[in-house]
Amino acid sequence: MNYNFRCEILLRYQAEILQGVLLTLQLSVLTMVFGLIIGLGVAIAAGSPSKWLSVPARFYVETIRNTPLLVQLFIVFFGLPSLGVRLSADLAAVIALSINMGAYGAEILRAGFESVRRSQIEAGRSLGLTAAQTFRHVVMFQAMKAIYPALASQFVLIMLATCVVSSIGVTELFHQAAFIDSRTYRSFEAYTLITLSYLILTLAFRALFSFIYWAVFVRRPAR
Repeated sequence: MNYNFRCEILLRYQAEILQGVLLTLQLSVLTMVFGLIIGLGVAIAAGSPSKWLSVPARFYVETIRNTPLLVQLFIVFFGLPSLGVRLSADLAAVIALSINMGAYGAEILRAGFESVRRSQIEAGRSLGLTAAQTFRHVVMFQAMKAIYPALASQFVLIMLATCVVSSIGVTELFHQAAFIDSRTYRSFEAYTLITLSYLILTLAFRALFSFIYWAVFVRRPAR
């Protein structure tokens, strides 16, 4: 059986594909930013000597990391309205993705903080630095350099995971593929195009993260 691959059929859906790419990028960037903020706060809390901070932080990390993202998304979008909290599909997607990213980011950040030798922290404190100054000038840079590859990979994975939000009606890239398929009945062409789009986005993100690593950690600006 010969299959006639007709990519020209997809040309009239350029606007939908572009919209899907832009929304996927928007969701990815917002999730990376908010997820990193959540992860940093949770990582600090998890390493705190106070059980009032460390126990809830670890419970959050274990709960999120051991449950499916799709379930978390459905709880935010379908579950919260029963408590009187109604969110748009886009906002629910950002919240669910950020919560998920925060748990994985927290573990990566915690591992980075623990990789910094205790003697270096004590040396910073002995020089008169406050705890916050020691964390900023001694711990943060070394920890980020150690965990940057893992954190960058997690960012790429969360970008690919944005496809699940199509299940609540967010018109990102995968949702647009399903839309095109329903209009053209050319499933192979539609999903091949989306696969290539995700591949290009992934390679672009990896190239960007590699450049950031080189600019920040390899080629440090002269002072």
